Amino acid sequence: MPGNSFGKILRLTSFGESHGKAIGGVIDGFPAGVKIDLDFVQKELDRRRPGQSKWVTARQEADRLEVLSGIFEGKSTGTPIGFLVWNKDQHSTDYSHLKKAYRPSHADYTYDKKYGFRDYRGGGRSSARETVARVVAGAFAKMLLKEAGIEISAFVHSIGEVSLPENYDSSDLSKTEDSPMRCPDKETTDKMLRLLEKTAKEGDTLGGTISCIAKNVPAGLGEPVFDKLHADLGKAMLSINAVKGFEIGSGFAGSRLKGSLHNDLFVKQNDGLSTKTNRSGGIQGGISNGNDILFKVAFKPIATLMQSQPSVDTEGNEIVLEGKGRHDVTVVPRAVPIVEAMAALVIADHLLLSRLSNIKSIF
Repeated sequence: MPGNSFGKILRLTSFGESHGKAIGGVIDGFPAGVKIDLDFVQKELDRRRPGQSKWVTARQEADRLEVLSGIFEGKSTGTPIGFLVWNKDQHSTDYSHLKKAYRPSHADYTYDKKYGFRDYRGGGRSSARETVARVVAGAFAKMLLKEAGIEISAFVHSIGEVSLPENYDSSDLSKTEDSPMRCPDKETTDKMLRLLEKTAKEGDTLGGTISCIAKNVPAGLGEPVFDKLHADLGKAMLSINAVKGFEIGSGFAGSRLKGSLHNDLFVKQNDGLSTKTNRSGGIQGGISNGNDILFKVAFKPIATLMQSQPSVDTEGNEIVLEGKGRHDVTVVPRAVPIVEAMAALVIADHLLLSRLSNIKSIF
């Protein structure tokens, strides 16, 4: 099963299943001498872990990080950083009725077709439990980016049809974590909560969008052809469970504008250049231009419902799937640290790659 590694220089390889003994990973290419704050890594894991509210799965996992290698006297050694997060609260018998069932919009059928065999307990490798490894690696990447003054923050932009107003940029993004929806606007948060309450009573689920901002990214990151910075960000986001869309800058809305309205005009600012607008989302020609990098990620509604659904089994017989188990009403608020983590991995990787393409960075 290839495809378990991500990155070029800064590289994460993850392993483990939803109901296996542990989720873990190896971070390779991390530079030596970076001050490591394991309490910060744990806090990032805590933002992702289950059991945070009545809207998410009741699975109770402490998600305590265990680092196996790559750190000495509080600093990275430059060698592979190995880590584990043990699974403690598996209820594997909850999934026995799914052994031969194909759940709508899940990976059951495709896994069977690809491998001829699958772990049906909680989705196995296709479970969002795998994102534990991404959040750990992303926390390490954030520490590396902090050395360069780069900050990454994400927040929930919409849940179902409830969305932040167009002028949400005036919101205080530092209040994002104060909201149970990880939405920086209280009025919008309250509307989201009411919608979730209604949807949960119906046994249904909701999707939504997450916006992400990377600040203080220097100009010059990214490659001009296949490894464009926004292309790598897109791949990173689309590799997250339940993600169905990615847009950067003006995104799809920009396709409805004329070029005269869409162009970001250059202006002189202090000792350098900037632009009057940022419809490019901080990236032009696949390379960062020094503006904030802005993008949005769309998540589908969770496929597991607390309703009965018709389906078929592995032999093609019609069946009815009963809604039961421990599941989220929406995954979007818990996905905020995952989006940040994947963005941090991409930008940190390109930061290291830039040292190879610019002789001034080497000498």
